[in-house]
Amino acid sequence: MLSLPMVRFVEPLDSAGLDLAIAGIEHFDWILFTSANAVRFFLARCRALDFPFESTESDVRPRIAVVGPATRDALELQGLGAKGEPKEFSGTGLIAALADDLMGKRVLLPRSDRATGELPAGLRAAGASVTEVVAYLTLDPGSRDTLAAFDAYVVKTLERGDADAVTFFSPSAFQNFARALGDTALRQVGARVAIAALGPVTAAAIRSAGLPVAIAAAEATTAGLVEAITRHFAAQPPAKVDTGGDAVIDEGSDGGGDGGTGEKEGAA
Repeated sequence: MLSLPMVRFVEPLDSAGLDLAIAGIEHFDWILFTSANAVRFFLARCRALDFPFESTESDVRPRIAVVGPATRDALELQGLGAKGEPKEFSGTGLIAALADDLMGKRVLLPRSDRATGELPAGLRAAGASVTEVVAYLTLDPGSRDTLAAFDAYVVKTLERGDADAVTFFSPSAFQNFARALGDTALRQVGARVAIAALGPVTAAAIRSAGLPVAIAAAEATTAGLVEAITRHFAAQPPAKVDTGGDAVIDEGSDGGGDGGTGEKEGAA
């Protein structure tokens, strides 16, 4: 397996909105985490402000909902539990899971600066009052205009078609990859390597660029994607003997992350 990180995550340059939300946390009924990164950066900011979110009384702290298992795991590592989690690990699934308890409720949504507007729009359509705050920034790994910041061996392996599959865990990972590679090389990769996507939002971003998605996880989690890749190649005759293996375009995302919700937000 070859890894090619395509994004990095950092604290926001301006945390005023996030700080204000934390200071008034008792005014929210729900806080929704759509990625493990959202959990980590939100709680890190709470600690930086000397606000003990984890030890706040449960009747003061809002109820917590997560988009999937990876996000739940990140929450539990901090000693917290979720009151809501969808069966379908996506923003749509999260809205459906909370549908009976959104009307008139105040919802805090800490997320990436690159998250799409579909989730907050859906929450508002269900009757919730939504406060969106940027908990972290999703940035390019370095210079996006050249391949100097990337592993040349991995890139050449993809261009030659010497990898069996390339996996994308978020729209931003794919978009950064596409910009860095350029249209011609991107088409070569799409024609020679099976493209795998974690979650419907990531798959839609790939298809919108005119590339086929050969493998899509039925469940928007890392385990679901691994299972889908395994099924895909088990159903095909072996075509190569000595290859570079699978190439992973790694966003460090959330199973989703930004997969089902558009943040790599993570689908999980």
